[in-house]
Amino acid sequence: MPLSDASAAQPSRPDSAAGKIPGLRWWIIGLAFLATAIAYLDRLTVAVLAPYIIAALHLSNLGYAGINTWFLLTYCLGQSFYGKLHDRIGSRRGYASAMSLWSLAEAAHAFARSLSSLSVFRFFLGLGEAGQWPAATKTAAEWFPARQRALGMGIVNAGAALGTAASAPFIVWLALAYGWRSTFAVTGALGLIWAAAWLWLYRLPERHPRITAAERAFILAGQSEDERAQPVGWRRLLRQADVWGIVLARFLGDPVWFLYLFWLPEYLYKTRRFTLAEIGASVWVPYLAAGAGSLLGGWSSGWLIRRGWSVYRARGAAILLATGLALSGFMVAQARSPQAALAWISLLLFSFQFWVNNVQTLPSDLYSTCAIGSIAGLAGAAGAGGAAILTLSTGWVVDHFSYTPMLLATSLFLPLGTLLLALLVRPRRFQRPRPATGSGGII
Repeated sequence: MPLSDASAAQPSRPDSAAGKIPGLRWWIIGLAFLATAIAYLDRLTVAVLAPYIIAALHLSNLGYAGINTWFLLTYCLGQSFYGKLHDRIGSRRGYASAMSLWSLAEAAHAFARSLSSLSVFRFFLGLGEAGQWPAATKTAAEWFPARQRALGMGIVNAGAALGTAASAPFIVWLALAYGWRSTFAVTGALGLIWAAAWLWLYRLPERHPRITAAERAFILAGQSEDERAQPVGWRRLLRQADVWGIVLARFLGDPVWFLYLFWLPEYLYKTRRFTLAEIGASVWVPYLAAGAGSLLGGWSSGWLIRRGWSVYRARGAAILLATGLALSGFMVAQARSPQAALAWISLLLFSFQFWVNNVQTLPSDLYSTCAIGSIAGLAGAAGAGGAAILTLSTGWVVDHFSYTPMLLATSLFLPLGTLLLALLVRPRRFQRPRPATGSGGII
């Protein structure tokens, strides 16, 4: 709320006493973190209960893949739409509208009575969740200077890992204690509560009534000179090699994450002979490792920038390190014990989140905030499209062969994505931040 005249007349009064919130950007990105966690909790219910659903509905693996493909179809098509929408109406209304849509769709799953109705609800869940990543990327760009932006995205990405890790024990507990319908009702309600909190708190930093003057200056001083430039149209963006580098890298990279997101419980159940209770007790470990990768990926490139590295070199070094670690995917199929397989999967998902956190930050390194939502939407659509192709392919391959061909093939996806980034993203396009004032800590 705006300050009263009386409070404005007392400049010596501390910010906190005048209704200001020190370190407000961390509260903002914390809400984006929670939104990501809720999104992954919502989308994973079917995956965690896949052994039961496949048996109850007498589905083949290709049939189960079809359920997830309905989600991925609108998740793919909707990201470009939401990216442009967020650039037009802003992160506040755009993020809240996306969350509200997918939360209502999630709650509606409780009323599913057939495979057809479940597919319809998954369709609308994917449409709403398509707005998550474009909004989160734009939020990090609006609220963080360049040297902290990858850390901001790392916090958001950690929400994906936390939501994924928490989903298995939480969903299994709810399903065993209260039945599967309770899961959808509870998670749907969580999203609607979040949307109300977001609408109450979020504004742009330059006109937020609760931001301190020091933090506003720190954020704006650390952004590039043309950070608030005019919107850029899709036609112009699609003529840029840098944009194609990001889009194609996500097309190859994101399917790695979705392979283990949708198929890990079923893989552990069928191939590694886990029970549902054992899945709930252990499947969170790889996703916890993914959360660590998100935070360390963002922190590492930011640390290098503070040490004097250029943004291009810092992001590149982090991406190359993660690419090398991602070769651990080759070892998953070769593991002789379930524990070894989980360990290799954990390292792979750690490396993926380390990698994608820096790739997701590239649009804000290259272009103004008015184009970030659009680029993030295009990249997210490409990633979801690649994931949809891989999901259907996995269903067919597993029905006819085993998981091994898919595990081996996807081990090459991150190296190929990194190669495309190296060929298409040009160092001279990276924006130069204005010299930042103040410390890099919490203001």
